[in-house]
Amino acid sequence: DLSGSITTPDVKLNLGGEFIKESTATTFLRQRGYGWLLEVEDDDPEDNKPLLEELDIDLKDIYYKIRCVLMPMPSLGFNRQVVRDNPDFWGPLAVVLFFSMISLYGQFKVVSWIITIWIFGSLTIFLLARVLGGEVAYGQVLGVIGYSLLPLIVIAPVLLVVGSFEVVSTLIKLFGVFWAAYSAASLLVGEEFKTKKPLLIYPIFLLYIYFLSLYTG
Repeated sequence: DLSGSITTPDVKLNLGGEFIKESTATTFLRQRGYGWLLEVEDDDPEDNKPLLEELDIDLKDIYYKIRCVLMPMPSLGFNRQVVRDNPDFWGPLAVVLFFSMISLYGQFKVVSWIITIWIFGSLTIFLLARVLGGEVAYGQVLGVIGYSLLPLIVIAPVLLVVGSFEVVSTLIKLFGVFWAAYSAASLLVGEEFKTKKPLLIYPIFLLYIYFLSLYTG
């Protein structure tokens, strides 16, 4: 009589100097030519980027631009030209959306209208600037106009408090519009316009008056 036992072959892989024992299923697949099922691709560093980096969102850059818009005085030492020279999309979009949310006391149907005014109002300013000889891109105008809505957002809660005082409310509205228009115009209206500056400053001022009217109804 013959007796005995069949043991699983002890197969080891040499990975970087270390030997790892394979399981029976792994050995079976390799012997049948299905070893490719066991291959593991190396992680691509590009796939491990944070979501903000994937979307090209720089929160520090957006925060700095917000400060540049809210404090437009040159004496404060901010490099305000970064708002124009390094335009982004997500910061202005966030400002416009936030302004839309607080406009008309929560009537969300106005959101699409304000975004439309932002896009086509910026396009109008861009075309006018190009006609007047300004060297500015549409993306730059879109970013500056969007960021410069911040002063109107700042005065919004104040208007809720002093709304019953008509004179004070009117003065605050004028202050907010001048603040926003000055912040945008100081970035868009360069020396290349020379004597034609009022032709560009005036429509910018009117655009922010219209934005404020959408908020106050």
